[in-house]
Amino acid sequence: MPPKKRNSGAAQNKEMKPSIKNASPDKENPDLSIEKHQEKDADFMTLCQSLQVIDAVCDRAWTIWKAVQASVDKVLDTQKRLWAACLFVAVIDLEVASFTFTQILKAVDLNVKQFLGLLKKMDVNLDTISTKVNSAVTRLEKKYDVSRALYQRFEKTCSKIYAEDSEAKGKEILRSCWTMFLLAKGRALQMEDDLVISFHLMVCVLEFFIRRCPPSLLQPLYQSVISTAQSPPTRTSRRNQSKAKPRQAPPEVDVQLLETLCKENDCSVEEVKSVYQTSFSAFLDSMSLSGTRDLPQATDLSKQYEELYFKSRDFDSRLFLDNDETLLTPKVEPMPVERTPRKNMPEDVVLIPPQTPVRAAMNSIAQLRVDLITSGDQPSSNLAVYFKNCTVDPTEEVLQRVESLGLLFSQRFGQAVGPRCVGLGKQRFTLGIRLYYRVMESMLKSEEKRLSVQNFSKLLNDSTFHTSLLACALEVVMATYGGSTFKNGGYSNGGVPVETDLCFPWILDVFQLTAFDFYKVIESFIKAEPSLSKDIVKHLERCEHLIMETIAWREDSPLFELLKRTREEGPVEQAEPPATLNQPLQHNHTAADLYLSPVRPSSRTLPAPESTAPPSSQPSAPAPHQTPRHPKSNSLSLFYKKLYRLAYMRLKMLYTQLLTSHPELEPIMWTLFQHTLQNEYELMRDRHLDQLMMSAMYAICKVKNVDLRFKTIVTAYKNMPNTNQETFKHVLIREGQYDSIIVFYNLVFMQKLKTNILQYASPRPPTLSPIPHIPRSPYKFPNSPLRVPGSNNVYISPMKSPTRMSPVMTPRTRILVSIGESFGTSDKFQKINAMVNSSDRSLKRSLDMSSAPKPLKRLRFDVEGQDESDESKPGEESRLIQKLAEIGSTRTRMQEQKMKDDAESEKDKP
Repeated sequence: MPPKKRNSGAAQNKEMKPSIKNASPDKENPDLSIEKHQEKDADFMTLCQSLQVIDAVCDRAWTIWKAVQASVDKVLDTQKRLWAACLFVAVIDLEVASFTFTQILKAVDLNVKQFLGLLKKMDVNLDTISTKVNSAVTRLEKKYDVSRALYQRFEKTCSKIYAEDSEAKGKEILRSCWTMFLLAKGRALQMEDDLVISFHLMVCVLEFFIRRCPPSLLQPLYQSVISTAQSPPTRTSRRNQSKAKPRQAPPEVDVQLLETLCKENDCSVEEVKSVYQTSFSAFLDSMSLSGTRDLPQATDLSKQYEELYFKSRDFDSRLFLDNDETLLTPKVEPMPVERTPRKNMPEDVVLIPPQTPVRAAMNSIAQLRVDLITSGDQPSSNLAVYFKNCTVDPTEEVLQRVESLGLLFSQRFGQAVGPRCVGLGKQRFTLGIRLYYRVMESMLKSEEKRLSVQNFSKLLNDSTFHTSLLACALEVVMATYGGSTFKNGGYSNGGVPVETDLCFPWILDVFQLTAFDFYKVIESFIKAEPSLSKDIVKHLERCEHLIMETIAWREDSPLFELLKRTREEGPVEQAEPPATLNQPLQHNHTAADLYLSPVRPSSRTLPAPESTAPPSSQPSAPAPHQTPRHPKSNSLSLFYKKLYRLAYMRLKMLYTQLLTSHPELEPIMWTLFQHTLQNEYELMRDRHLDQLMMSAMYAICKVKNVDLRFKTIVTAYKNMPNTNQETFKHVLIREGQYDSIIVFYNLVFMQKLKTNILQYASPRPPTLSPIPHIPRSPYKFPNSPLRVPGSNNVYISPMKSPTRMSPVMTPRTRILVSIGESFGTSDKFQKINAMVNSSDRSLKRSLDMSSAPKPLKRLRFDVEGQDESDESKPGEESRLIQKLAEIGSTRTRMQEQKMKDDAESEKDKP
């Protein structure tokens, strides 16, 4: 059936003409020729006609539809919608601007989320949806989520600005204001999906409209601000009014009004002013609006926005104003917010407002600024002392490096976001500098306490260390502003140019820093900066995973040179024994260890079991039968230990979805996978860890005659967290040639490992590698409750460092202990005391949650300070443990007294 006629149909048809004229590659015959498509379904052709596609798009979409039809068992009542999805895919693949995204949504009565979900479900074969389409879908979805969040905030903000009794005039102003914002965002920003800068630009637009709005339409707060700024003229000026020139243009920005808006919306005045003075002022100049007192006409703004809309070919954001069905989705669910129980407070009282995307971003930025308010953008006096204690003073080189990298960062920021956003890049770089100096000082203090030395000349004159540390600080800043996002899994989009963005690993590309060098600083950075939020710690951990999965295996990575030298020096050690892999990493390597690690690795580098020997400061003599070892490459050793844990975690996750009925296969798959990483690491060059994982799983199933298709593996893989479709759609086959993972398996993986794979079919298979437990994250969240070792229900929550945003704590609230259940007897409190008192590990050590407690020695980068920070002597109880014991004892006595009182009251009852 032809599509239903809609009231907006005429307008939609008018909209299509300029897009076809501008972008059709078929210059000889851009129109659709029905005679050429007699074999196609009539309803499909009707849909093509309504969307005014060209012949090439029609043919391509029909081919895609036939492939989809052959791969699904039953097509329900979504046939027309599937046709629309095929047309969308064809348009993206052929880069033909036949219709906009909104037009195709209206043609099949779907909203944005429904249509994008349909596209994902339609991708049943590896080659149905190209990587180019994947990129377009991801970009559309992100832009929609940001636009929806911004419009919801726009509505809420405007309800506080404009009076409710001015409905007719108010609606016209709101429409003009929102459309002008969309126009400004499209022209001023290259990254329209940047939530923070877009919101700052929205505040600028609101200031522009409020200043020109009649006071009667405003709420009292903004009426008072406007009346203050627009005080009545003096008598002298009225007397000379006839001689005066026409009214002067209003000032470029009303600072008081802008500050009021920023305060009401929890955003930085400094950053909004920067956006106003650069991007927004330039936009006003381009619109000839800088010197006017009148509001722009809504029709003029709408007409200019349409040009951007047709150029982008995405959704029409003006339709948010009309609650259009194509943009309707469930409202943003409030993010979970930590709530501390308060005594005598009703449960239904909302302590913290719901965390919308905009509010969450503003809160994170505000907290970052508060944390760094005491840090300077120059080396502190303590850092200066460390610099002067060096054999070669690095001060001048550090300052010059910061200056040159700052210029480079700001320029690249402007190229990514917008040419007039260089100033914003400088502001963010300044925050990064403060964090860089702060973390560096914390690291050096820890190293000084650990090694009892003050001369760190070699480390502080290492350019790679400084660049990596600064890059990590900037990644924290960029993640705070942009959310925890990553660029297409860390690598290019199937050979298709990717839109420039600020997501990781953008900072590595800016500084020309190798991922392997950046990885070395991540763990020490987290431990040296306890104020990092959980989201940022998780973001940095994901950065580390991306590095291990793919980025460190790029063609130019120094990792391959280290591995090559390892192979040349002798046989590589086998996988770590179970006793090592079953425990979390002990993290005995600081950033200093890793950056100063010898370039030439030892023969035991890949991977070395975690040493239980005395510390390196107390070397032991080698056994008589052992040959002397070369200095050990700690960076490569630790990298592989973490790589094995991540690799097994990914394999276990996929295996659990597919092969729980074949438990005997898991150790075999892991052995093949681990063997590949250890001995055939060249297969990882310009590839992804998960590609080898899926290939190993399929190979073992084939040799063991277990029916598991590659398509089934890929389908399950797509459901795993942190996956990207390019991983299985765009795999390097040979230089410059890419194909699907099935082709990679047949032409590369199986050919390289065929002999090894066939061994698992023989009666005497190779020795199996030890199976590790699912690894725990090595990164601790200092603000999370920690389980007391040996208990099930007892947790210790470290006290947060006070900030300006923290509530003032009274002597009582500083020692509050919360018990999550009602205890019936005093025995349970006594057990708690026993467990706490028996713990001989510090709070930080308990975070490792090792199966066997270890004596406290040489802790590094403790969250709450350094090793033995409570100044207790070896063998004495920690002050924290003592305090908890005192609190527990007091609570026990209180509980016992309460029980006695209750018993007596029971006796007194008749």
